Amino acid sequence: MSKIELNGVSCVVTGAASGLGRAMALGLVQAGAHVAALDVSLEGLAALRTAAGADAQNLFTATADIRREEDCARAIEQTRARFGHVNVLVNCAGLGMPYIRHDYLRDPIRFWEIDPQKWRDLIDVNIHGAFLLSRAAAPQMIADGWGRIVNVTTSFSTMIRGGNMPYGATKAALEAASHGWVQDLDGTGVSMNVLIPGGAAATAMIPDDSPYDREKLVDPSVMVAPICWLASRLSDGVTGRRFVARKWDPALPWEQAVAASSAPIAWPDLANEALKSQPRSAGALKA
Repeated sequence: MSKIELNGVSCVVTGAASGLGRAMALGLVQAGAHVAALDVSLEGLAALRTAAGADAQNLFTATADIRREEDCARAIEQTRARFGHVNVLVNCAGLGMPYIRHDYLRDPIRFWEIDPQKWRDLIDVNIHGAFLLSRAAAPQMIADGWGRIVNVTTSFSTMIRGGNMPYGATKAALEAASHGWVQDLDGTGVSMNVLIPGGAAATAMIPDDSPYDREKLVDPSVMVAPICWLASRLSDGVTGRRFVARKWDPALPWEQAVAASSAPIAWPDLANEALKSQPRSAGALKA
């Protein structure tokens, strides 16, 4: 696949100071996009600017607590003021299980052992933050008739695994929300897709002293090729898809890369069964 040029495309990436968000922010700005990188870490954002090098001229960094409506609205407005518009929103920011207990992989924590405030923090960042930012960005995208929202969720096994709550549950909720948002955005020109790394990734979500062999973890750089394609005009009309970054082969023509790495958002088999069991109309309820 030839190099994608994103000149003139304006993107907001959350959780951009580290991990998957950092990889995507750098990849987008290196492809020519204007990128607003949001995070709570000033130090991490400063390091991101250094890593961007000459491309930092197209990089705007800002601290934001995405649990707060005012922070989300301000971040979107600042991006519009800086770059003229917001075309792409990548909801990547997230709190993981190390926030609850560092050694959760060696000593799994049961749901009744979790501090309620930390439980709420994961929900507020991983679900509520994505909602607040999407709510702030969507109206102008719709008015422009073109835009992209990409939510970063996780593998199904992670969503339902014990000793991994509420992280897994928050990502399942975001996946379900993404499916609903596809329908809400139908016909607006704004696409809604999901992107996941496709396995445990070499980020702070997996502590260095965990039982995982870090050499076998998914490198965050796998996110770059699919997010650049999703941010481009090449993905016009593609919505409601879940992309597994590890399965995206940048060497393939994009049509083949898409086919090999994507499937419908959420759980289509379960959704089809639910639809079959529902009455066709309100009138059917009275029959």
